Amino acid sequence: MKKLLIFVIALVFYSNIAFAGSVNSYDKYGSKTGSYRTNGSNTTSYDKYGAKTGSYKTRGNTTTSYDKYGAKTGTYKKNGNTTTKYDKYGAKVGTYKTNSNGITTSYDKYGRKTGSYKTDSSGRTVEYNKYGQKVKSYK
Repeated sequence: MKKLLIFVIALVFYSNIAFAGSVNSYDKYGSKTGSYRTNGSNTTSYDKYGAKTGSYKTRGNTTTSYDKYGAKTGTYKKNGNTTTKYDKYGAKVGTYKTNSNGITTSYDKYGRKTGSYKTDSSGRTVEYNKYGQKVKSYK
């Protein structure tokens, strides 16, 4: 679940997806793995059983992530089409860049591609690993 949250935060706040209300996440086989509920500038994440796993609060171009107990786990800062992720200590851990086609590519702190996200016309977003293999989806 932790890895899922790391990637989904980019989608929730910084891709071309209109996350309003509730979004579900699915594994590559189509089984539900969790959900995200947005209320204003706050998003709460849940596991597939409905238990809270974390939360995110957005102010301006900065989103702060918290674990289920409310402890800060990281921040995401958006600048144009690029979002930079920092750990709870402020160290850079990765970036997300969205192109003009709405495709978001993720990179590690060294600039190596780690995956991508593509949204279709129905609003479903598919996450791919660095090899182009489908790993998750969100709708």
